[in-house]
Amino acid sequence: MLDRLSIMKYNRIMNRKSDQERAKILQLLVEGNSVSKDTVMSLLVEVGAACATYQREHLINLPCKAVQVDEIYSFVYAREKNTPEGMKNVGTVWTWVAICADTKLVPCWTVGGRDAETAHDFIADLAPRMAGRIQLTSDGFKSYKDAVDDVFGADVDYAMLVKMYDDEGKKRQKYIGATKDRRIGSPDPAKVSTSFVERQNLTMRMSIRRFGRKTNAFSKKLYNHECAIGLHFMYYNYCRIHKTLRITPAMAAGITDRIWSLEDLLKILN
Repeated sequence: MLDRLSIMKYNRIMNRKSDQERAKILQLLVEGNSVSKDTVMSLLVEVGAACATYQREHLINLPCKAVQVDEIYSFVYAREKNTPEGMKNVGTVWTWVAICADTKLVPCWTVGGRDAETAHDFIADLAPRMAGRIQLTSDGFKSYKDAVDDVFGADVDYAMLVKMYDDEGKKRQKYIGATKDRRIGSPDPAKVSTSFVERQNLTMRMSIRRFGRKTNAFSKKLYNHECAIGLHFMYYNYCRIHKTLRITPAMAAGITDRIWSLEDLLKILN
């Protein structure tokens, strides 16, 4: 987290700016542009944390029928091999994301490791947000199976889309196909897909500079990384019109009746 002197410094900067100027800074952030650290850090932390809290409290009783889940790689402070020994909350970080295939709403996400514990936390956050039984699709990562079985039990139609690659010792493996493996219930084979959540991963990489594979804009602190993700999904869910739906995902899911502006995001701070 930011130290006290830094917070005071950034707050003095932001307190001198109007809501229109603050909204413009948010616009630059959510569109993946670079902005001066002294200008944005306080606003990012403040608004991003509020956005994450707001969605955690309001994305409930959702009408989703088909949900896809996946994880996306990033890193904090330095790549894993370059992290100082004994330093916590640095190195490889995975963001687990769920998306509704119909409304394109992202109901929840979890930041952590790529392990069984984080998988369980992620699925445990997803399940109670659903209003009814869903069809769930993941990739073949084995931790999903135990997490889904433990959290949902038999109250889900769950399948894994297991991708296969040409393993000939090449540096870049060639994708050769996938199998649809039924795990729980009776999932519809036609809906067994991870296409939408994988596209959301691309949206994250394009919209959050911290997720760029080769960039100097990577997160330096885990908390700031989490705040940036909270802001991204608030903008994606409530403000950004989905090209296919022609409305926002939040409108498609029936949790709001209007397109939110960036000024509306600032209002949740009050």
